[in-house]
Amino acid sequence: MIQIGDTLISDDVKEQFFVCDLEKCKGACCVEGDLGAPLNEDELADMEEVMEVVKPYLSDEAVAALEKDGAFLLDEDGDFSTTTIDNRECAFAFYDEKGILKCSIEQAWRDGKTKIQKPVSCHLYPIRVVKLHDFLALNYDRWHICGPACDLGEKLSVPVYKFLKDPLIRRFGEDWYNKLCEEIEKS
Repeated sequence: MIQIGDTLISDDVKEQFFVCDLEKCKGACCVEGDLGAPLNEDELADMEEVMEVVKPYLSDEAVAALEKDGAFLLDEDGDFSTTTIDNRECAFAFYDEKGILKCSIEQAWRDGKTKIQKPVSCHLYPIRVVKLHDFLALNYDRWHICGPACDLGEKLSVPVYKFLKDPLIRRFGEDWYNKLCEEIEKS
């Protein structure tokens, strides 16, 4: 385990390989699971703000879910997540011309229509961040649907922390990321 300030980083983040392979998984992470994408409270206003911007990217069913339930849900544990369509895919997801689920928020960001990139939990995946006493624990999340990403990451020799450089910098800052790289190189 690596400690940087108040973060604890699992060794898997440096040892495991990962590169998303959307051609093979078809964006399954946007539809699998029992909830939408986890959200931090500081992301809730952004999700509400971006809701109107992304509607042109979405199916009628997705728009109806967002209009009915809003941009996010509060679960029984007091955690926020993106709204889903019938407890399946994230309501912010859309199918592209190849049948791959993609994030409408990220697409709107790429198209220059919003400054909001996408929920940080999605951007950081396969790392999940959880509060652990006075620390934030960064753990590599193993999920069978990401088998192709693990295979591609291994083929290309890209460890999780390098694949997630930009989202790690987005969440924790460039100095933090540079310290992470220094710690990994020392070990």
